[in-house]
Amino acid sequence: MTTEKTIITIPAGTETSEDERNACVVQIYGDDLGKRYPITDELTVGRSEDSTIVVDVPNVSRKHARLFFEGDRYWVEDLGSTNGTHVNDVEIACRRPLSNGDLITTGGLVFKFIVGGNVEALYHEEIYRLAILDGLTGVHNKRYFLEFLEREMARSKRHHRPLSLAMLDLDYFKTVNDLYGHLAGDTTLKKVAHLIQDRVRQDELLARYGGEEFAVVLPETDMAGALAFGEMVRRQIEGFYFTFDEQDIRVTVSIGVATLGSDDDADALIGNADSQLYKAKSAGRNRVFPEAGKLEG
Repeated sequence: MTTEKTIITIPAGTETSEDERNACVVQIYGDDLGKRYPITDELTVGRSEDSTIVVDVPNVSRKHARLFFEGDRYWVEDLGSTNGTHVNDVEIACRRPLSNGDLITTGGLVFKFIVGGNVEALYHEEIYRLAILDGLTGVHNKRYFLEFLEREMARSKRHHRPLSLAMLDLDYFKTVNDLYGHLAGDTTLKKVAHLIQDRVRQDELLARYGGEEFAVVLPETDMAGALAFGEMVRRQIEGFYFTFDEQDIRVTVSIGVATLGSDDDADALIGNADSQLYKAKSAGRNRVFPEAGKLEG
C-alpha cells in the first residue's frame, strides 16, 4: 500500500453569512460529522421537529438543550432532558457559560463550541482535526493509524529496526451498554482511551480502530517489549474503576501483539495482531497473546 495525502472535505451546508454571530458549534461525533451550526440568538437540540438541530437518536430528548447568547457571553442550558447535558464530561445542573473549545454532549452526540475573532479559521482547524482524530475519544482515528503505520513500517524495514503492533478490544463491552446505557459506554471508552494514552510514548501511536477496539503502533519495540506494554495496560485497565453517574464500572481488555516480519505489509501485520487478539478472547479474555514463554517460532 502507498501512503496518500489526507484530503480535507468541508461538509456542505456550512457556509456562514456575514450577519451571523461570531460563534458556532461543530458536530464532532454522530452522523452529521463536521457540520457547523451558527449560534445567533438561540440554538436548540432535540428530537422535536421545531428544534434547530433535529436528531433522531433515542438518547436525545424531544427538547434536550439550548445554546444562547445572553449578557456578554454564550450559555448552554439543559431543558429537563432524560439523559442530561454534559460539558467537558460534567453534567450541568441547569445552565452553564461556555468557553471556546468546550465539548457539549447531548445523548450520543458531541458538539464543539467555537468562538473567537476568526471563527472561520478555527472551524477549518477543527475540520482538519476531525480528519485525523476520533471525535469521541480524542485519540487518532483508523485513517490516520493506517497512514502512520505505513510510514513506520517503511522506516523499520529501511533501518532494520523492530516494530510491533498491539490490538486491544474491551471484553463484553455490550454488557456495559446493556446494563448502564450507551452514555456510560461512551464515557467508559473515553476513559479507557485516556488510560492507554498515558502509557504511550511520544514516538508511538494510539488509535481507535473501530467500536471498542484500539490499536497501538510501537516503533523500536520487539516482541518482548510489546508483550510487556500489553501486560502493563491490561493490568491497569483491570484494576481501574470507571465512574459514571455515581456507578462504578469495571472492564477488562484482551490484547493481541505482533511484530513486523520482513515480508509483511500492513494488512499482514494487522491480521497477525488480530489473530492473536482472537486467541486471547478464545482463551478466556483479559489476557495478552501470544503468551510469554509460548511464543510461536
